Amino acid sequence: MNNIDSVFERFPDYIREYIYSHSWDSLREIQLLAADSLFNSENNLLLTSSTASGKTEAAFFPILTMLEGNLPESVAVLYIAPLKSLINDQFGRIEELLDISGIPVTHWHGDVAQSHKKKLLEKPRGILQITPESLESMLMNRSNDLVRIFSGLMFVVIDEIHTLTGSDRGNQIICQLSRLGRLIGHHPRRIGLSATVGDTELAASWLGAGSGRDTDVPVPTPEKLRWRLGMEHFYIQNDAHLQSDDARKNVDEGALKRAVIDAGYEYIYDCVRDKKSLVFSNSREETEYITATLRQIAKNRGDKDIFLIHHGNLSASIREEAEQKMKDEDIHAVTCATVTMELGIDIGKLERVVQNSSPNSVSSLLQRLGRSGRRGQPPEMMLVFREEDPLPNTPLPQLLPWELLRAIAIVQLYIEERFIEPPRIKKLPFSLAFHQTLSTLASSGELTPRALAERVLGLPPLSRITKEDYKTLLISMIENDYIEMTEEKGLIVGLAGERLISSFKFYAVFKDSEDFTVRHESEEIGTITTPPPVGDRFALAGKVWEVEELDVARKLIYVKPVEGKMEVSWPGDYGEIHTKILKRMRRVLEEDTVYPYLKPNAAHRLEVARHLARNTGMLEHSIVHLGGYLWCIFPWLGTRSFRTFRKFLASHAFEYRISGIEHEAGAYITFKMERGNDYALAQGLASAVEREGISPMSLIGQAENPVFDKYDEYIPNSLLQKAYAADKLDPNEAAERIIEIYKEYKE
Repeated sequence: MNNIDSVFERFPDYIREYIYSHSWDSLREIQLLAADSLFNSENNLLLTSSTASGKTEAAFFPILTMLEGNLPESVAVLYIAPLKSLINDQFGRIEELLDISGIPVTHWHGDVAQSHKKKLLEKPRGILQITPESLESMLMNRSNDLVRIFSGLMFVVIDEIHTLTGSDRGNQIICQLSRLGRLIGHHPRRIGLSATVGDTELAASWLGAGSGRDTDVPVPTPEKLRWRLGMEHFYIQNDAHLQSDDARKNVDEGALKRAVIDAGYEYIYDCVRDKKSLVFSNSREETEYITATLRQIAKNRGDKDIFLIHHGNLSASIREEAEQKMKDEDIHAVTCATVTMELGIDIGKLERVVQNSSPNSVSSLLQRLGRSGRRGQPPEMMLVFREEDPLPNTPLPQLLPWELLRAIAIVQLYIEERFIEPPRIKKLPFSLAFHQTLSTLASSGELTPRALAERVLGLPPLSRITKEDYKTLLISMIENDYIEMTEEKGLIVGLAGERLISSFKFYAVFKDSEDFTVRHESEEIGTITTPPPVGDRFALAGKVWEVEELDVARKLIYVKPVEGKMEVSWPGDYGEIHTKILKRMRRVLEEDTVYPYLKPNAAHRLEVARHLARNTGMLEHSIVHLGGYLWCIFPWLGTRSFRTFRKFLASHAFEYRISGIEHEAGAYITFKMERGNDYALAQGLASAVEREGISPMSLIGQAENPVFDKYDEYIPNSLLQKAYAADKLDPNEAAERIIEIYKEYKE
């Protein structure tokens, strides 16, 4: 009996019947590999394979098989997902299977009715789908009941782990599983799912931390790339309608004669016209603006408005409407979205993905590209770049198409090396330590300082924090009344801590803003950060609203819809970029390769950029004179090492009378230098590196208060600076690059 037959024979009849009824010719390789691990070991399992490869079935066919006739008198499977929409949707494909199995499935997150949750609490059984925040709430508020609810827990499935690995939110999950395991007396097997894991060894180590189990990472046969990929470029101020003959072929003659709003957006409109599509942008602001613009183009052309919007600041009802319409096979809807549509919500047969500008990472490209091309078709993506038409006196670094270069580098890195960014593992997550200290005390009651330290520092993500640093944190928490020392020298939650944990917002470890809820009559539209005054207008949900009434105390804004389009802004961090991407961008300028996916405008724009780069000498010498006292450095470094490089340059500013240091998007640094020249600067920086290296702590000013994470504002500054040095700077990569820049003058 071969492996397929042996696996298939182990499945109960209803799973085999399900496979037959869906006309599967055979089990997929990932499903066989997963079954082998789950049936024949007690190990954890990390499943990584492309989007739509059947990872959910791969995990749950064996799980359901092992639950057959063996269902415990408690929750058997805990499924943790980073998005509510994933929980609402993820089992859609196997809902029929779960119905037949008779195994109950419970959704548990902030939008689920209490009556639904009550049923599980009264009779805990089957599969519980939950967000990290809701699980935190259970650990804090139902600690006495957790053994009854989870005593027989067999499996924990963590979905989309590439979004969680090494982040505070992901580390919160590992803390939660460690705490839960201690309470129920065993650590269930963990299964991680993702289409884009850059370093499987690191991810497997993260997944299994504290479980006492090895983690299997089956490696499926690499798939041959089948992509339909295109990139096109437009100048925003150019009056030519579509700026290329190739672009004109996509539209009818009538469309060419109509008023043009924006050539790049018109091109995007024609790319998605009559196609069920997703249009991705990298920010909520751009998503709002592009939605309004596409609706404006539809109105101009007399077309039907088929445009929907999906991002984290919209109400659940607006997001769910977009999800439902995208699933409907009869509706040719187009949804403009951020990362919220990047993850594995099954929206059926999607014909095309458009990316507005470049994604920030290879992982993001693959996730977004993988939303299309299901059911046997190759995924299809068009990337569109819009750029200000430069003036004659525009400085050199601003003449380069950085977004286009990044997109090409990202695509080439995956094609050539199958590179995906490895997870960033936080060394000193003090914000999470603050949170877990309060959560632990809230759930357990009074603990001695020693017992509290053992519990909190025993959580795997916090294990690198020294006892001395944790003592500093505890003293600060006592001084500020977040925790309180009793007469018996025990620790309990203090009054300030009570105020924090009494809000449902405490359960989340990611940074949230004090948003105002926007309402039109009885409908909730979404949230914005800064409330405009009455009579002012702003954009949300792809429409423009005028403020009619402002209730600051209750954080409510009442609005009415008006015509037009506007911009709106939210605070936010758009993520880190890996050094390999920057280095590959440099190679894009150096090489003569013709990339087949570049459309005429984009190919011409790259040709102009290469000519400029070669003529200015910026590829031979990374320090370039821009005229007068003005200079520019092209470090070609990722976010952390670029930050380190910039700070190291600033630390030597006095020596070379350097001032006015500016940096743009991690691509280049401009500054004024009144003493010395490029060679002297390169030599001086390299000598300093060779003499003493780069000490991250020396680059942080005494008064610097590096607040990044949600609870950083409550952390002593000395600890924040240590965390910044450990987790936000990369001295080794920066030092290597400084030596390389000096060597450019010796070649």
